[in-house]
Amino acid sequence: MIVFPFFLFPLISAGTWLGMLLAMLIVWITEGSPHYASMDPGQSIAYISDIGAQGLKPLFIAGCVVTTIFLDLAFVSERWLRHSGRLERNTTKAEKVLSVLAIIFAIAGTAGLILLSIFDTLRHPHLHDGFLLLFIAGYIISAIFLCAEYQRLGIHFRNRRILRISFWLKLSFILVEICLAVVFGVLSYDGHTQQAAVFEWIVALIFTFWVLSFFVDLLPAAHTKRSGAGKTDGAPALEMGSGSGGAHVVNSHGYAHPNGNGYTHTTTTTTTNGNSYTNGQANGYTTNGYSSGNGLLTNTAARAYGSGQVDGYADGYPNGGYRDSGMAGHKPVSSAQNF
Repeated sequence: MIVFPFFLFPLISAGTWLGMLLAMLIVWITEGSPHYASMDPGQSIAYISDIGAQGLKPLFIAGCVVTTIFLDLAFVSERWLRHSGRLERNTTKAEKVLSVLAIIFAIAGTAGLILLSIFDTLRHPHLHDGFLLLFIAGYIISAIFLCAEYQRLGIHFRNRRILRISFWLKLSFILVEICLAVVFGVLSYDGHTQQAAVFEWIVALIFTFWVLSFFVDLLPAAHTKRSGAGKTDGAPALEMGSGSGGAHVVNSHGYAHPNGNGYTHTTTTTTTNGNSYTNGQANGYTTNGYSSGNGLLTNTAARAYGSGQVDGYADGYPNGGYRDSGMAGHKPVSSAQNF
C-alpha cells in the first residue's frame, strides 16, 4: 500500500520560502545594494518588501503563495491524520477546537502574506503595513493555539516523545518571534529603519524553522496506516458479555457459560475428543476448562448442590443428561441434546 508523504508539504513550503528570501537577498547584493524608491533617505539596508516591490515582485508573489498554500496543507493534513487515527488522536473536544482555531488563524496569516506581496510597500504603503501585521499576528496566534493543543496531547500520550519535541519547538518559535516582532515594530515606529530592516530579515528566516516543525509532526504518519495510531497504551481488547452472567465463554457445542460478572480475556484450546476448554480471568477468579471427568467445572466459586457435587454438565455420558449430583428439579436429556 502506497502511503502519501504528507511530510513533503512543510518541506516544499520551507524550501520555497527560504529559496525566495535567499534569491532576493543575493540579487540585491549582486546588483550593488541599490537604494530603492520605497526606502527612506538614510536607509542602506533594504526591507524584504523593498526588494519585492521592484523587478522581483513576480518572484515575491509566487514565493508567498506557494509557501502559504503548502503550509496550510500541512495544517489541514495534521488535523485529518489525527482524525483518521494515523497520528495520535485528539482525546477531548477542547483539543479539536484548538486545532481548528490554529487552522483559521493560519489561513488569516496566509491571506496577509499573499496580500502584502501584491500590495507592495512602494504603491500601497498603508495597505502593505496592515497586511504585514495580519501575517505576523495570524501565524503567531495560530502557533499559540497549536502549542496549547500539543501540550494537552503530550499529557495524554506521555510515551510519545515526538509530541514533546514538537511542543518545545513551537513554544520556542512563539517566544522568539514575539520578542523579535516587538523589537521590529518598535524600531520601525521610531524611525530606526536600518535596524528594523535587519530584524525583519531575522524574523523571516526564523519563520522557516516554524514551517519545518510540521515535518516533525507529519513524519510519523509515513509509517502508519488508517487505524491503530491513536491507541494510548496498546492494551489488549477485552470482551464484555451481556445479561446477569456478565462475560461469557462459548464451548465447542455452542453453550454460553457465564464465567463471572465482568470482562474476560481468554484463551481457548480444543481437546482430542472435540470439546474445548477455556483458561482465562474473570473478576479476579480463574476459570479452568473441563475436568478429567469430562464435565464442565468452574472453580470461581464452587456452588454445591445436594450431595456436595460441583455444578457441572455431562458431555457424552452413556445415559445422557446430567451427572447424578443430587440437583433436584433437573430432567435428564437425550444424548442428542448434549451441549
